[in-house]
Amino acid sequence: MSGKQAAALALSAFTTIDSGLAMIAPDGRMLMTNPAFARLFGETSSDDLLARLQLSAWTEAGAATPPLSVNGRTVQIRVKAVPQGYVLNCEDITAESERTARDTRQARTDRLTELGNRLLLRERLQELLAGPSAIRDDCALLTIDLDRFKAVNDTLGRNIGDALLGLVARRIRATATDEDIVVRVYGDQFAIIQQARPQPDSAIQLAKRLRDLLSRPYMLEGQLIDITANVGIAPLAQAVTDVDQAIKNADLALRCAKQDHSVDYFVFESSLDETVKARRALETDLRRALALREFALVYQPQFDLQSCRVTGLEALLRWNSPTRGPVSPMDFIPLAEETGIISPIGEWVLRTACRDAANWPDDITVAVNISAVQFANRALATIVLSALADSGLDPRRLELEITESVMLDARGTALGVLQRLRATGVSVSLDDFGTGYSSLGYLRSFPFDKIKIDQSFVRGAAEDPGNRAIVRAIASLGQNLGMATVAEGVETAEHMERVAADGCTHVQGYLISRPLPAERVRTFLGLSEAAPGPGLSDHFKVA
Repeated sequence: MSGKQAAALALSAFTTIDSGLAMIAPDGRMLMTNPAFARLFGETSSDDLLARLQLSAWTEAGAATPPLSVNGRTVQIRVKAVPQGYVLNCEDITAESERTARDTRQARTDRLTELGNRLLLRERLQELLAGPSAIRDDCALLTIDLDRFKAVNDTLGRNIGDALLGLVARRIRATATDEDIVVRVYGDQFAIIQQARPQPDSAIQLAKRLRDLLSRPYMLEGQLIDITANVGIAPLAQAVTDVDQAIKNADLALRCAKQDHSVDYFVFESSLDETVKARRALETDLRRALALREFALVYQPQFDLQSCRVTGLEALLRWNSPTRGPVSPMDFIPLAEETGIISPIGEWVLRTACRDAANWPDDITVAVNISAVQFANRALATIVLSALADSGLDPRRLELEITESVMLDARGTALGVLQRLRATGVSVSLDDFGTGYSSLGYLRSFPFDKIKIDQSFVRGAAEDPGNRAIVRAIASLGQNLGMATVAEGVETAEHMERVAADGCTHVQGYLISRPLPAERVRTFLGLSEAAPGPGLSDHFKVA
């Protein structure tokens, strides 16, 4: 092939190739382009194009410039140095760029709510933590968790639950600005990175708006749904070293907000770390206590005001740690419920109480508290029946005490379990009545055998007439519904006389007796039969 033929062939290839090609002289003059190049750049002048390509920066042969946006298209340009100047190889990567951008968005988007997801949260936090402190100081991470969502999901179904999350996501998005990053972390937990606002005041104001907006009723498929939200705030201005620590700080603040129902939000403080370490140590000791059988039961009598005799006892859990000494149930039971340890502890309490009660007179009942966490176990009814069978206790002598949280957190399964157990003869009482906000609805949905009036109303009746009015109303309600009413916290003869006059059928408290160890119950019952009536507490000062 002659030189002229080779040149003609090269020119033909240059003009017909799909990639946009251009030859540029060393001084920046455009020497030659092919039709594909013209189609890509259209009316764009060579001077404008070369300015955007920054010719003076071309120092490496084969260097790739950042993609350019030209005439609505994305073009990748590669530069190759040749003796006569430079050769540009231009490729239209619009479809590839759009696909990559779409995949990137999808990988960082929660499909259910169309908010960002956990990956986006971590990436944006990483960028902020790696950036200037002046920018980070005006940022905060807020985590949001919904109360009672699980009950909605379990009761009304996953479709309603998903739809509810979608509505929640819209409300959260409406509270944030365009600069804020809003994500769904997982389940019913959301997060916001608030940016370019003075902290922590701006985050606190946002938390208040969130609580207000998210707590307003939702209407879905004819169902009126009420939920609330907890908010944890972690300002990034604090000594945050990495993404995991920032998220941990916000989660710790959220946990504190959930534990203290009197607050709308909680702002992270460094002292929380010490609190968490203490809780972890307590959890470790709690698990060890279960394994080493450090727990014990004591029993507090319940006195029937009509027959003037003790008719039952409530099992109360005690923990005397070898290293901590006596640990208050107020300290370890909430932690046991939060961590799930309450399930094996609760089963131990149930089985032990049934065995102890089997040794008491046949007309004495035993009451055992059952938490909402235990009701989450579908085998609860089987466990109760097994404890009765193993101990030989008559089901009619077992009373299960539940709180409103059982009906609230496990309503989808609680009613069925309670009805099954009640059919065997087991009785059910509603504990701490009056401290919640929807007890009347529960009394209508399930026929409890007994209502226990919280001790705060009994002890406060002397100072506040409203408390006594509540006691009277509950006693009257119980009488009309055929339910016994137990006044808790009766410590004085005055307490006794007042609740008796108000219509309560039973009392429980230090006036009758302090909680007794199992080995002293029979002796106490013998004394109560010999000398019926209050005053037995003088014989038994058991803490």
